[in-house]
Amino acid sequence: MRNGPLAVVGASVLWGTAGTAGLLVSADSVALAAARLVIGGAVLALFAGAGTRQAIRPGLLLGAVAVAAYQLCFFAAVGRTGVAIGTVVAIGSGPVFTGMLSWILHGRRPSGRWTVATTAAICGCAALIVGGGTQAGGQVVSGVLFALLGGLLYAFYVVTAARAIEDRGESNAVMGVMFGGAAVIMLPVLLFGGVGWLGEPRGLIAVLYLGLGATALSYFLYGRGLRTTPVATAATLALAEPAVAALLGLVVLGERLAPISVAGLVMLALSLVTVAVPERERALESQA
Repeated sequence: MRNGPLAVVGASVLWGTAGTAGLLVSADSVALAAARLVIGGAVLALFAGAGTRQAIRPGLLLGAVAVAAYQLCFFAAVGRTGVAIGTVVAIGSGPVFTGMLSWILHGRRPSGRWTVATTAAICGCAALIVGGGTQAGGQVVSGVLFALLGGLLYAFYVVTAARAIEDRGESNAVMGVMFGGAAVIMLPVLLFGGVGWLGEPRGLIAVLYLGLGATALSYFLYGRGLRTTPVATAATLALAEPAVAALLGLVVLGERLAPISVAGLVMLALSLVTVAVPERERALESQA
């Protein structure tokens, strides 16, 4: 029970390194996302073994499409806004979209506290757009939109995976189906776009890290964490990702944020923590 949250945090830390690693490669965002998923998805599917075929169901296959689309949105956002803003908006908006999907799909109407926090999160995103630093205005706006779409896709496949695991699905098999399916979807994209850039040592090392570490290992840990961690609590713990990404963006890549962007980051982070806390409390009360 105590290892579940730790596994989710470990996965989140690995995710937080993806944006920085991606910017060290000369390939475009589509090729990078495709290579990452082909490697990581294949490893997850192979690790799950025969359990992958037994776990196949329409919902998880739709989740595989969301996984593939999320990767494209994520790297497109990071390329336009920088690591700090792109990751915070993409992953930080996940808990908000999780609440929306729970309401739409499962009839769980969000609380008034959730509504207030969501409004604050939107204001935080607006501050990020206004204070986009050295990026061109159009690039920041489109990047934030890509990041928000990515956040919606992320919330969808996380809710889908959590529901499958709650229904006594094996976590390794669930991740194997979603990410193995995403690998199949992205393989033609990778081959069509060309793989010549993988011949560069830096590109190959970065993609191997993204596929094996920031995808296969991270989602293996995340699936294990969802076995014993309520999805709302996992959403809160996943906020470690934008924190790690922001730190790497500022320290390693030398990114600079305008004061209003810093305020937006703080507002967004606080509002999203507020979103998750009531859901976690209800989950604990139901277990009591």
